[in-house]
Amino acid sequence: MPNTHKVKEHETRFAPKVLIETIQQLEDEKEALRRELWKYKRKPAGRIGYPLLSLGAMALIWSVISTSYVPAFIGIALTFWGALLLFIRPIKYVKADLLNSTALPTFTAINRIIKNLNYKGKGVYLPPKHFKGFKSGKLFISSEENIDIIEYLPPAEKITREEVFFKNPQGMCLTPSGVDLTNLFEDELGIDFNKVDMEYLQTNLPKLFIEGLEIAKDFEMNTRGKIIRIKIWNSIYKDFCSRARKTSKNSCTSFACPLCSSIACALTRVTGKPIIIKKSKVSSKGEKIEVHYQIIEE
Repeated sequence: MPNTHKVKEHETRFAPKVLIETIQQLEDEKEALRRELWKYKRKPAGRIGYPLLSLGAMALIWSVISTSYVPAFIGIALTFWGALLLFIRPIKYVKADLLNSTALPTFTAINRIIKNLNYKGKGVYLPPKHFKGFKSGKLFISSEENIDIIEYLPPAEKITREEVFFKNPQGMCLTPSGVDLTNLFEDELGIDFNKVDMEYLQTNLPKLFIEGLEIAKDFEMNTRGKIIRIKIWNSIYKDFCSRARKTSKNSCTSFACPLCSSIACALTRVTGKPIIIKKSKVSSKGEKIEVHYQIIEE
């Protein structure tokens, strides 16, 4: 008769391994389903809608010629589904020109206010612990150059939804331009960035940008110490970034465009530490955007 104690010990020893394998399998299945969903979102319904609409019209015409009710019923059904597929789309797309025209004036106005106030500090993206109680993000811009950035940050308990200007330290606290885009990243990935690490972000952010939201043709993320280098090719924001830099050369390191800002917001949620945009550059034709982010130790 086998030793019952040894059998139970054997099962207990291998139970965690089986559990880990099961969890990993479920994660892989979830990722596969997400990628299938992204493919479905990109399917052009018009390719199916127009042929159905054409066949329906032909069937209706034939029913008139042949004086038969059968082609008429078929034609009505095909026309209905063709029209439905044309008017009900999985995703609504917005032209890049419309995006630039609506967002750029507000972005330019904010940067002009910062310039007129003579605020010289880099924009510091604050981690969630600085604004507990509401799902948002905060960007602090100091009046002085951030030689020692931590000294120029307001205490966490002073940061609220409404307060904009601070006297000690002197500066202003704004909602980053890309915070809603970051929230969209979380919704698409089905994850809370506060609960994942940099490895997760490095693996999934390129997939999201290229396949999920189709923000860019290519995306590269590299981490070395406290510096995170992001390279983006052929982004839908490329014209926005080029025009924004002409308005203000320091706009990216101060109050950045929605694209660069959204990545900074994601980084500060993942790391739980303040983030600054150390430098950025755009290629002559705007096809490549390179941004260097820095993690600030508190």
